[in-house]
Amino acid sequence: MRADFIASQFAVPGRLLTMRPFGSGNINDTYLGVFRDGMEERQVIIQQIRREVFPHPERIMHNLRELNAHLYQQLGMPEQSSWRFPEIIKTKTGEDYILEPEGNLWRALAFIEGAQTFESVQSLEHAHEGGFVLGQFHSLVENLSPSKMQVTLPGFHHTTAYLKKFETVLKTPTATETSQTSVATRKAIEFIQKRIRVIDVIEQAHARGEIKTTVTHGDPKLGNVMIDILTGKGVCLIDLDTVQPGLAPYDFGDAARSACNPAGEENPEVELIDFNLELFQAFYRGYSASVTETNLNSLKPFLWSGIHLMTLELGLRFLTDHLEGDVYFKVQQPGQNLHRAWVQFKLTEKIEQKESEICRLIDER
Repeated sequence: MRADFIASQFAVPGRLLTMRPFGSGNINDTYLGVFRDGMEERQVIIQQIRREVFPHPERIMHNLRELNAHLYQQLGMPEQSSWRFPEIIKTKTGEDYILEPEGNLWRALAFIEGAQTFESVQSLEHAHEGGFVLGQFHSLVENLSPSKMQVTLPGFHHTTAYLKKFETVLKTPTATETSQTSVATRKAIEFIQKRIRVIDVIEQAHARGEIKTTVTHGDPKLGNVMIDILTGKGVCLIDLDTVQPGLAPYDFGDAARSACNPAGEENPEVELIDFNLELFQAFYRGYSASVTETNLNSLKPFLWSGIHLMTLELGLRFLTDHLEGDVYFKVQQPGQNLHRAWVQFKLTEKIEQKESEICRLIDER
């Protein structure tokens, strides 16, 4: 197995016992390796970063080094802090990663022990911790200059760019054939076309100087929040590949849409999808308790738009990939990306219907 050979190139004491696929990510290939050194065992994450998704995967490692150095300075070493972060394990020749001739990058990260992730919200407390951890992250990186970070995924969370790509893809023969043979696809296309006028709300606010560029996580969905198994408290955000300069309302929106949909993102029953206001209240209380007051006050006018646009954007990305023939997100069966799109569109409708209640909860704190 290729991953077994790659794992053996990293400076992990002992011998490799097992290697198995790990996690449920839709982009990269991730494995959990178990090494034994005498009587001790160590778990290590081995991950392949795909160049067709990340055109400059080495930038991911640059940003991870910068982020970890900043967190060390803020918090001390991982074992000294309640906030945990994945340490880079170097290769046996002292490098941070292995770059294959075709451009794919392999890395090894220390496994975060005693914590787990969940793909859907488990309780009000879980939603609170999702918000709290994101607020902590935003506070920790508030004084990390975006100029130190490189762009790992060009165009990421630029909703107008996703719209332009969608409109280009619509004109292709593959998309034309797909839409002509599927009522659900045609309705999904219409769903986006009816909302074109709101796509650039946050980007326009940024252009006016009302939102500043900061270091953002990029993908703080609930499945990337690690929860301590014993205490139930959030301990960190993982999946740091998209940490780069960005706009914080998108981070907030992505986390909120994920934490406040108890039906989950792959639920086969689209009609069960909802944006739960009790969960949002818990999530927002967690976020507002851990983010700095200055940061919160500057973001408040754009938080509902962040939730709305991130949900709409993700649905747009799933739909575009479906129209292209599933070239970006991994699928297990035909039509899965179309279904994923409809989950997000149903959630978008619920967010639109509950706009006044969401904004009231935001204004209360």
